[in-house]
Amino acid sequence: MSGARYARIAGTGRYVPERVMTNADVEALLGQPVDAWLREKVGIVERRVMADGETTSDLAAAAGRQALERAGMGAEELDLIIVASDTPDYLSPGTASPVQAKLGARNAATFDVGCACASWVTALDVGSKAIMADPDYRAVLVVGAYAMTRFVDWKDKYTCTLFADGAGAVVLRAGDAPGVLATKLRAFGEYHDALGIYAGGASRPATPEEVAANGKPRVQFVRKFPATFNADHWPPLIHGALAKAGLGLEDVSFFLFTQLNLRTIEAMMGALGQPMEKTHWIMDKWGYTGSACIPMALDDAAQQGKLRAGDNVVLCASGGGIAMGAAVLRWTL
Repeated sequence: MSGARYARIAGTGRYVPERVMTNADVEALLGQPVDAWLREKVGIVERRVMADGETTSDLAAAAGRQALERAGMGAEELDLIIVASDTPDYLSPGTASPVQAKLGARNAATFDVGCACASWVTALDVGSKAIMADPDYRAVLVVGAYAMTRFVDWKDKYTCTLFADGAGAVVLRAGDAPGVLATKLRAFGEYHDALGIYAGGASRPATPEEVAANGKPRVQFVRKFPATFNADHWPPLIHGALAKAGLGLEDVSFFLFTQLNLRTIEAMMGALGQPMEKTHWIMDKWGYTGSACIPMALDDAAQQGKLRAGDNVVLCASGGGIAMGAAVLRWTL
C-alpha cells in the first residue's frame, strides 16, 4: 500500500547485573542440593542479581541507553517509552516515568505494560501499532525490566532457584519497509491466581497485619496449571501470528521463547519440526528474567551474529495471568 508506515527494530540493548549467583550459592542458602536438578530439568547454571542500590528503572534505563546508542540516536528523539515489567519501582507512578528522566528523553510520552512475563511482547505489539497508526510516533523505546529477586523467598526452592534480574530493550523506528509483521495475544484469566506476587495491591494491601502473617510481598506458585500448558498453546499462537503475516513455518529463520526452561524450548522446537540451531537461550547464564528475557535473548543472539538482515523471526512468550503473546518480525539490522 502506497505510503504505508511500518515499525522496524533500529537497535537492541540489554543490561545484566554484575553479581553472579551460582547454583552452589543457592544450595548454600537452601541447605539442600538443587544444582543437578536445575541443570538437567531446567538448564539454569547461574543467574544475575541486581545490586542493593539498583532499581527496576535503573536496569531499564541502562538497557535503553545501549539500544539508543546502537540505533545511532539520542534520547531526545524518542516519542514514546513503554516499560514492560511486573516488578515496577512503585505501585504508582509507572516505571516508564523515572526511565524517561534517567535517559533525558524529555520529548517522550510514557506508560507501563504489566502482564507478567508476556509484558514485553505485548508492549512490542502496542509500540509497533502506535508507529503504524499515528505519525506523531516515529521512535519508540520498548524495554523489558525484571527485578524479581526483590520478591524472592530465598528459602522457597520453587522460586529462588529460577528468578533473576536484568533488562532488554529495542528501539522501534518508523520506516517504509516491513519490520514488525504481525502479533497475536491471548489470555487465560481463570489461572490469574496460580502464579504471582499477591500482596501489596488493592486486593491484599501490605498492611502490618498482612506482613506479620505472611511476610513481605513475594512471588509464589500458588496452584498448579497443566504442565503441558505452553506446549498446548504456543503452537496455535505461533501459527496464528504467522497467518496474519502471510507466512508459514518454512519461512521462519529464528525462534525465541520465554526463557524459563530449556527443556520446554527443546520440546517446542521438536513439535514445530525445527532444529535447535534456529533458536537461542540465555537462562543457563542469566537465569529466568521474566518480562526481560525475550529482548535480552534477542540482543544476545544478535550480538553473536545469529540474525541476518531479512530473517523472519518469531517471538513467543507466556506469563502469569496467564497471558501469552507471539510476534513475527523481519530483522532489519
